[in-house]
Amino acid sequence: MKFGIFGINTGPCADPEVAAAVAVAAESAGFDSVWTGEHVVLPDPQVPPSPAPPDFPMLDPAVALAFLAGRTRTLRLATGIVILPQRNPLVLAKELASVDVVSGGRLIFGLGAGYLQPEFDALGAPFSDRGPRTSEAIEVVRALWTQQNPHFDGRFWSFSGIQTLPRPVQRPHPPIVVGGHSPPAFRRAVAQGDGWYGFALDPDATRQCLRGLERAERAATPRRARLEISVTPGVALDRDVVRRYEDLGVDRLVPMARGRSADALLEFVSRTADALAT
Repeated sequence: MKFGIFGINTGPCADPEVAAAVAVAAESAGFDSVWTGEHVVLPDPQVPPSPAPPDFPMLDPAVALAFLAGRTRTLRLATGIVILPQRNPLVLAKELASVDVVSGGRLIFGLGAGYLQPEFDALGAPFSDRGPRTSEAIEVVRALWTQQNPHFDGRFWSFSGIQTLPRPVQRPHPPIVVGGHSPPAFRRAVAQGDGWYGFALDPDATRQCLRGLERAERAATPRRARLEISVTPGVALDRDVVRRYEDLGVDRLVPMARGRSADALLEFVSRTADALAT
């Protein structure tokens, strides 16, 4: 079992020095990764299903991870997740390839289709076809990262006769991790991903999602290699709880960083590491 920390760019960690202190402490304690969240804008006032109040700060994921690349040595740097259909995938491919380069090959590209319509509306991004846009954008990014002469002809994006360098350090490309708890997300993870990410799931909810992934895998042609499973737990962690996730086949737990100050967050890292080591 591997362990990460979620929220390295949000709340108190929107202060870059706090984020760096937490990341360095996590690396020293044996965590394998730190994960960002993303909402470009939040509804004001907060309305369901918005996950946070409008004054909750979030650094841009690529900027935050590039900064942390310079403060850490081995920690994987994950977007957990980028809301892909809100983004121009050519610009995003350049940003994230740059993170992989400056970090020496430590990027994990986590993505999702999003769910917050006011955010899409504010950005001028279509909400109703976000699923197909997400699937196509994955292939756009993959083309830019892997093709010697990138070209693509799709429903939403088309290009040829272009070049984008540098490409990511990791070959053939950084791991692509698809987030989401719906059947389309499961199918997308199986068809296009190297991993799947579930957010705020207790063991029972995780079991249900893994069954959904198994159904998608059985229906897939051809069969893909096994996905790496990462979950942000919806319950407090101790060794017994970790074992329950492990028995389900979860490869990485990414608990949410909890604390309102740098000292509280560092205590959280230390306390969590101690609990997981016993």
